[in-house]
Amino acid sequence: MNELEKFKKLGISQNILAALRKKGFEEPTPIQEKIIPLLLKEDRDIVGQAQTGTGKTAAFGIPIIEKIKENTRIVQAIILTPTRELAIQVSEEINSLKGRKKIQVIPIYGGQSIDLQLKRLKRGVEVVVGTPGRVIDHIKRRTLKLKEVSYVVLDEADEMLNMGFIDDVEEILSATNKERTTLLFSATMPREIVAVARKYMKDYELIKTEEEITVDLTDQIYFEVPGRDKFEALSRIIDIEKDFYGLVFCRTKIDVDKVANHLKDRGYDTEALHGDISQPRRERILNSFRDKKINILIATDVAARGIDIENLSHVINYSIPQDPDSYVHRIGRTGRAGRSGTAVTFITPEEYRKLMHIKKAAKTEIRREKLPKIDEIIEAKKYRIKTKIQDDYQKDLQEEFVNLARELLEESSPEKLVASLLQNSFGDDLNPKRYNEVRDVYPKIQGKTRLFIARGKKDDMNKRKLVSFIKDKANVEDRSIDDVQVFDKFSFITVPFKDAEHIIECFRKDSNGRRPVVEMANKAKKNK
Repeated sequence: MNELEKFKKLGISQNILAALRKKGFEEPTPIQEKIIPLLLKEDRDIVGQAQTGTGKTAAFGIPIIEKIKENTRIVQAIILTPTRELAIQVSEEINSLKGRKKIQVIPIYGGQSIDLQLKRLKRGVEVVVGTPGRVIDHIKRRTLKLKEVSYVVLDEADEMLNMGFIDDVEEILSATNKERTTLLFSATMPREIVAVARKYMKDYELIKTEEEITVDLTDQIYFEVPGRDKFEALSRIIDIEKDFYGLVFCRTKIDVDKVANHLKDRGYDTEALHGDISQPRRERILNSFRDKKINILIATDVAARGIDIENLSHVINYSIPQDPDSYVHRIGRTGRAGRSGTAVTFITPEEYRKLMHIKKAAKTEIRREKLPKIDEIIEAKKYRIKTKIQDDYQKDLQEEFVNLARELLEESSPEKLVASLLQNSFGDDLNPKRYNEVRDVYPKIQGKTRLFIARGKKDDMNKRKLVSFIKDKANVEDRSIDDVQVFDKFSFITVPFKDAEHIIECFRKDSNGRRPVVEMANKAKKNK
């Protein structure tokens, strides 16, 4: 029970503690620590300012589950969300938290059979999670009665404002029990949201969390590239990573289709998501993305609203966001739940001032980086191929393949045989012609070279630790080490030629016949 001790101290019942244990929760997030005990102690209106991914669903869901009555078949809580995807997710989350408590929770949203919703509402439910438009449909049909509602939750209120739902929200609030408890959650607090809170909420308490998911856990970088080279830049970012799993934002649905089709032509597993995609197809695409059957999703801001995908490695701003709020919403989808993530923004030279405005308004740090070079990407791919082959070599091999290999080795040169297998299996992937040149907007570094380091994030390396690692081993000045790039299992640095050979020799001494930790990044190319 030790792992749930902090939840227990919040006053949560054994029933929900058991549900939390089953879900694998360990300790509450800051917003859960603040809101759960407050609502369990007394019913009061709360405005919670929190980003997506901070655990706000459990923050309001747990107290609601604890305090509503079971088996009433009367709607006691209604939760409004901006999108159908979020309605489904919130409904599923509350269902998973209710444990053995006998309450019915259903999502209602446009695009789903209204007959099905009518049947479920007629049977009686305690919690409804819905989009404003469909909720109003049911209110007008008199199939959804809210006069006995005890709790109203407005989830992602700023998104509902952006999507034009505020008038609908006010109409719904007017149809509810005046003695209700109202909970409003929003990542940002524009004046329209503040006006709704003042009009419909009673002496509300504003709860803010100190966690900065977009700064502390997300590495924010930008690349300055000509507009015509953005697709090439995207391909390089995807290929340099071992396990890219990302959301790519474009401004228009035309751009979304264009980028998605180009990626498919190059063999990437990707899909497009925008307003012209039908709801059934949209759900299939999202399920494929969640299941990692595809690892790249190209979307517009509107189409991506309400999407809550776990463990994204990257968010790519293929088109620069329109404003700081959009930037925060986009990049807040990675670097969550204690996991690191990377937010990448592509800008043209003309967009630099706009990015600086976003950086200042969002109060965040976005650093400039250089795109991976073609030879660095090829080197990274070779390293991954070698690692995979070496890992597979340690596994049990079927006898029939061992016998076939023995026969081949008797008839062929081992080097040529392996080379043939590699060429046929990975030739296209390792072909530099797969990539196009990107106009370099950075001055060329004279008298320096790139080194490949077989250490990365999985070895608990970051830029500072990597520089210290090299400096301590080779006794070089840290100011000699430049352009440090740390990836999953490897890294790159730039050093003067005079230091490069010394660093390589220092690490070669301890290699004991194994592949050295440090090599010239384009060593294989030079040896040809």
